[in-house]
Amino acid sequence: MSICAACGEGLDIGATICRFCAEPTTIPDDDTRIEIDVRLLDRLGDWSQIKHEIVERYAAAYTTIVSRQSVIKRMLYVDAFAGAGIAEDRETGELLRGSAIRLLEVEPRFQELHFVEQNENKAAVLEQLTSFDRRVQVHRGDANEVLTRDILPKCRWEDYHRALCLLDPYGLAVDWKVVHTIGQMGSVEIFYNFMVMDANRNILWRNPEKLPQERLRKMDFVWGDRTWTDQLYEQTEDLFGPRAEKLPNAAVAEAFRTRLQKVAGFQYVPAPIPMKNTRGATVYYLLFASPNKTGAAIVEDIFNKYRQ
Repeated sequence: MSICAACGEGLDIGATICRFCAEPTTIPDDDTRIEIDVRLLDRLGDWSQIKHEIVERYAAAYTTIVSRQSVIKRMLYVDAFAGAGIAEDRETGELLRGSAIRLLEVEPRFQELHFVEQNENKAAVLEQLTSFDRRVQVHRGDANEVLTRDILPKCRWEDYHRALCLLDPYGLAVDWKVVHTIGQMGSVEIFYNFMVMDANRNILWRNPEKLPQERLRKMDFVWGDRTWTDQLYEQTEDLFGPRAEKLPNAAVAEAFRTRLQKVAGFQYVPAPIPMKNTRGATVYYLLFASPNKTGAAIVEDIFNKYRQ
């Protein structure tokens, strides 16, 4: 399958002009068509497209506000789990632009865009798709390591740099230490995808004492410590004696929201929005955390428009 290097949309067979952006499919001495192995692409449901719309809408408001502050020298966008930049609609097979590609077009523009992808093949596709844009840097490697080592040092408050960061992992993969570091910086706002379905399937069982150690450590990694065993369960008693009962999904998300605010140090964390699949089950909660009251108010308004 060929896609347009200018906008990322699929090209019609034999087309010389992209019907989406009207750019020519070739330019002198440079073929702009990029061959994509669709087996590499993530298959997204409606909830993922809604998430991309939310992030894109807020990014436009974010850059508008920050660009008006003359003291700010640089605005950055960070996608820590960027994928290939495009994905496939799981229902129709249509090619979809991922958040990385969509955020290239936000106006006013970010001065830098940093995309992190651990899968070498996906990173290569993303690099091809964004090669025309000098603002973009594609980082290969573990997102937690790359963020800490290479990206967050570029986002320091004292350098008058500000950043918007999307933490959108495939599962429970974001190190709490990274989240805590960001919360203490005061210069970075985050969208965070908390994978409650993954947590329920693999960790938040009725009796956490029976969990294998590696699963306990996985939740410790995301939560920051072992306090989740107390905060995400309530003790009940029935005919068979006392037992631990997992809190409902909404209460789990609220507990993590509170942790972002009280432990990580983000001053403003609006109520998260549940992202549900076609069967009505909550796949994950999308959270926003910020040191900025105005940004939080804007996101809360956007969330409320999408809650239905």
